[in-house]
Amino acid sequence: MIPAVFYAIPAFVLLVVVEALSYRFLPDDDEYGYEVRDTATSLSMGAGSQVVGLPWKAFAVLAYAGLYMLAPWHLSASSAWTWLVLFFADDLAYYAFHRAHHRVRVLWASHVVHHSSVRYNLSTALRQSWTPMTSLPFWLPLAALGIPPWMILLQQSVSLIYQFFLHTERVERLWRPVEWVFNTPSHHRVHHGSNQVYLDRNYGGILIVWDRLFGTFEPEGERVVYGLTKNIATFNPLRVAFHEYAAAWRDVRGATRWRDRAGHVFGPPGWSPNPEV
Repeated sequence: MIPAVFYAIPAFVLLVVVEALSYRFLPDDDEYGYEVRDTATSLSMGAGSQVVGLPWKAFAVLAYAGLYMLAPWHLSASSAWTWLVLFFADDLAYYAFHRAHHRVRVLWASHVVHHSSVRYNLSTALRQSWTPMTSLPFWLPLAALGIPPWMILLQQSVSLIYQFFLHTERVERLWRPVEWVFNTPSHHRVHHGSNQVYLDRNYGGILIVWDRLFGTFEPEGERVVYGLTKNIATFNPLRVAFHEYAAAWRDVRGATRWRDRAGHVFGPPGWSPNPEV
């Protein structure tokens, strides 16, 4: 089953071109606009994620289908209530997935790819992981609730398509009620910031209400500085894809105690047995 987001790729690329041209003819802040090598890397990461992601989705569908068959009830796709449950369940699953991938280093090693650019534009949305396997556990409960697997995949695609449009500096704040309920470019700019005040904030997918409920919301204030707290300074797709796995492995090999090895794998990014260091 090919995810719906796959069919949106031509539109994504076209919109990247349009936004890049807008910086050329309506210049704003070139520091956060487009740079050829950075954009090429983002597009390469996006292409690679599709090559890996399509066969992985086949495995994910089998996992969803297995749990769906074991579910004590099956929700009907013809019911509006099922779609409503799916919308909120998927968005909460995304929040949990996203937050975990910022707080557990072995998961961060997969997700860090998306944060590795020091620029912020629509091409950044396409800078995706080549190791999508870490996402599966967060959506399995939806199949266990009796939601058909095809519906889960469809809603995942809807969420990803929505989030593509968040990756832009060309849109400022929206109408206040929209900003209060939905994730917006302003909220997501904060999420991509390496400023201390913006770290580990605004994990939402379509909705921002989970961040407000769980205390991870931060409004956009000071100018966002994009990228990582320690940038990797490379445009090599292989290094972008796997640099954090390599760094974690070096830390594990250098540790002398098993609890320190576990900390380097399952602790938060930047964890150290000597916090003052």
